[in-house]
Amino acid sequence: MWQEINYKDYSNDLLIPNIKHPINPAEIESVENNSIAKEVGFESGDSIISINGKKPRDLIDYQILISEEILNILVLDKNKQIHKINIEKDQDDNLGINFKDALFDSIKKCNNKCPFCFIDQQPNGKRKSLYIKDDDYRLSFLYGSYLTLTNLNKEDWNRISIQKLSPLFISIHATDPKTRELLLKNKKASQILDHIEWFEQNSIQIHAQIVVCPKINDGQILEKSIYDLAKFHKKRIKTVLSTAIVPVGLTKFRPENDGLISISKEYAIKTIRQVEKIQNSLQKSLGTRFCWLSDEWYLIAGIKLPSYKTYENMPQESNGVGSIRSFLKILETKTKSLPERVKRQRKVSWVVGKLVYEALLPTVEKLNKIDGLTINLFGLPSLYWGQDQVVTGLLTGEDLISGLQDKDLGESIYIPSLMLKLNSDLFLDDKSVTEISNQLKTNIHVLDDTNDIINNLIGISNNQKIFNYA
Repeated sequence: MWQEINYKDYSNDLLIPNIKHPINPAEIESVENNSIAKEVGFESGDSIISINGKKPRDLIDYQILISEEILNILVLDKNKQIHKINIEKDQDDNLGINFKDALFDSIKKCNNKCPFCFIDQQPNGKRKSLYIKDDDYRLSFLYGSYLTLTNLNKEDWNRISIQKLSPLFISIHATDPKTRELLLKNKKASQILDHIEWFEQNSIQIHAQIVVCPKINDGQILEKSIYDLAKFHKKRIKTVLSTAIVPVGLTKFRPENDGLISISKEYAIKTIRQVEKIQNSLQKSLGTRFCWLSDEWYLIAGIKLPSYKTYENMPQESNGVGSIRSFLKILETKTKSLPERVKRQRKVSWVVGKLVYEALLPTVEKLNKIDGLTINLFGLPSLYWGQDQVVTGLLTGEDLISGLQDKDLGESIYIPSLMLKLNSDLFLDDKSVTEISNQLKTNIHVLDDTNDIINNLIGISNNQKIFNYA
């Protein structure tokens, strides 16, 4: 039952005048047990209209607004009744509410036409969310997604400064104005260095990304971009914290005559040598490597990944820079002490992208020395995307069917959850795990916890989602 005060009809509060993009009530997805919200009476399906008279535009506003000790919250419950709730709490206490979406108004869509955009390299007819081109600074702040800065208005820049939304993750691609304008197909793209100067003046830090497109922003342009960004990494003021250098990824669905060239082994080796030379130079002048190549470069080149310590504090791990090295370090730790045998004879399959197959072989060889345990490691290409060397997260349900059909898979298949849409059982091609399990006639185990993957493969942990075929 709601614990409310001074109930009256607050329906007019739902009207939001003079707002270009209406702010919808923030719909609650779940309420944590033993939380303040649970005690007050919040339930899944309820929505927050306002807090202390202010309508939160997104999760950022919400987090700021609930930092007060006294909260007057206007709530629209799941039965469309309106309540006014008063809460007194300690300043640092969270309410224990999880929202359906992080943005309560409309998402800021991308206004660029980058030829290498992954959204435009997908087939038609899949779920709508796959085709949303976001360029929203709030998602950058909350989740580390990259934005280009080309669609920010005066109000957006002002909010970033006032609320100190830092760090942000920025797609640079090139600091040369003409090259960046060419890549983004947007005249505003040429202002990138001015924008970084604005960040410096307003004490906002950023992580940068450069997607390398052969013969467009590589070579001398790439070197200039890195050194231009490094100028904003000073001893006293570090505006650009790090730079990730990522190879362009191309699929068979990309538009014809897009002017893009795929990354070859020889090209990857050449780029690695160029960037590592720059890293050594910056290490001497700045005390940091500052820029890092994503793992794909080394895997495509067939070169051993750099040592863990060379990634320093792993500033771009979420962008695929050092993530495999970090994963291998976890596997090394977890396989230092293994049982001599398993209680029950066990044969299972571990499925990954072909690009990381070689890197994981030593771990599988070590596990297969356990008496009674057989692990088949499958490194699959992606027929769906038309890519032979593919990272694990891009494998689709169709790829699993084509790559594993008629194979000896043992009693079950193990896949990481990063193959699936967040909080769902759908692959990128909209096939469900259950559908794939039924076609392969094998149980599929979805692993969420990287730290527990070894125990799951051995069979001494059940920290996983299991889909049994019918």
